[in-house]
Amino acid sequence: MFTTPSFWYRPPGSPSPAAERLLAPFSRLYALGRRAHAGLIRAKKSPVPVICIGNIVAGGSGKTPAALALLEIIRKAAPAARPFFLTRGYGGGLKGPLRVDPAHNFRDVGDEALLLAALAPTIVSADRVQGALQAAAEGADLIVMDDGLQNPALRKNLRIVVVDGRTGFGNGRLLPAGPLREPLAEGLGRADAFILIGEDLRGARALLPWGVPVFQADLRPAGADLPVQNTRYLAFCGLGVPDKFFTFLRSLGYELAGTRAFPDHHPYAETDMEALEQEARSLGARLVTTQKDFVRLPRKTVPPVQILPVRLVFQEEEALAGFLKEAGLYQ
Repeated sequence: MFTTPSFWYRPPGSPSPAAERLLAPFSRLYALGRRAHAGLIRAKKSPVPVICIGNIVAGGSGKTPAALALLEIIRKAAPAARPFFLTRGYGGGLKGPLRVDPAHNFRDVGDEALLLAALAPTIVSADRVQGALQAAAEGADLIVMDDGLQNPALRKNLRIVVVDGRTGFGNGRLLPAGPLREPLAEGLGRADAFILIGEDLRGARALLPWGVPVFQADLRPAGADLPVQNTRYLAFCGLGVPDKFFTFLRSLGYELAGTRAFPDHHPYAETDMEALEQEARSLGARLVTTQKDFVRLPRKTVPPVQILPVRLVFQEEEALAGFLKEAGLYQ
């Protein structure tokens, strides 16, 4: 599993560290390989319209919360009769195409697929074209694809790029010297709209193409809040940028006695939970994690673990709903 290098998101204007400079030649190789791969593939059209919710950086930028929020808006504003999610199922062992059902766990289909399937029918498929065909065969009349912006095989009717205001586009370098999955100008140029999550702390908005809609959104707690008074927490997570979760908790007023970061999509073992429980007990704290991490905990977890689920809230939801209707993807 992957741990985000700290230099990917170094402060703007700070010196480039040695590791970043050493990896720069590999970024050029990555760019050449990506371009060659894309040139060999001809995009195929899905039987039903596809809205792609993607990003330009590796690691968490809020794609899954954005996909969930978008589908809710579609249902409320101009509902498709049967929208489906389509996802690669990163971290899962099953390549699909298959529909997620209650018998699956994160080792089968990945953690993100389980979150999506709780809201709408979800197809997991490493081959996005076959996944779209499967969704259409099962009655989908619209597909919301979580990730896949850089996948050239499936034609997208609408491409919405998610940008995290706190991390922006990092140091602006391609993998592995930086977080970019593709050259920034290429990724930004393909976008039909942007979702900017949180305060723009790195000047990302100024880099976005003029005239392309930008919808501002914020992550907020979903459901009941955690106890705040006289309660300390040991927060843990395995995310692309784990500090975002810890900072979010602090911004809500929660006292963190400690934090523990694991690699992205980390499959927690019982030994992990035993160590976390022991540390929490020594700190007089409760354990808290994300909803995405919770589905990766061992089923025989002994220590109680609290969850702070989140939802994405748009500042101008009606404007986004209008944009989707004007796109003509559904009646």
